[in-house]
Amino acid sequence: MTLLESLKEAQKDAMRAKDKATLSTIRMALAAVKQKEVDERVEVTDADLLQILTKMVKQRNESITQFKAASRDDLVAVEEAEIEVLSRFLPKALTDDEISVLIDEAMEATGASSMQDMGKVMGMLKPKLTGRADMGKVSGLIKAKLA
Repeated sequence: MTLLESLKEAQKDAMRAKDKATLSTIRMALAAVKQKEVDERVEVTDADLLQILTKMVKQRNESITQFKAASRDDLVAVEEAEIEVLSRFLPKALTDDEISVLIDEAMEATGASSMQDMGKVMGMLKPKLTGRADMGKVSGLIKAKLA
């Protein structure tokens, strides 16, 4: 079952359970998928869907930061609930230790020794880490190891 099929199945389950919060979040995700399909005239793959879901989670985390600054705990709770629903469809996030091991393996495989080799390491890691780790954080860890 593809990720898109499991998302649609979860939508049906939420409809049957009359779970409005979950249903609303899943519909937003499916709308983002449809938007990408229409804009780019392509069929969305699981990798594309992971990218869309990761972006949606990131947007909600940014919103939570802003809502907390404005003391809007009611909106924080809504955003956190949406993140929880979206996270069901994302692969388990890697720990810093797991990321570090993958970086070491990639550096060994590419023979990276200086900052000039960072692109090679990132290129090798990106397919493995997409949706499982924040690539900005990965970039920082690679820079620290290459410096």
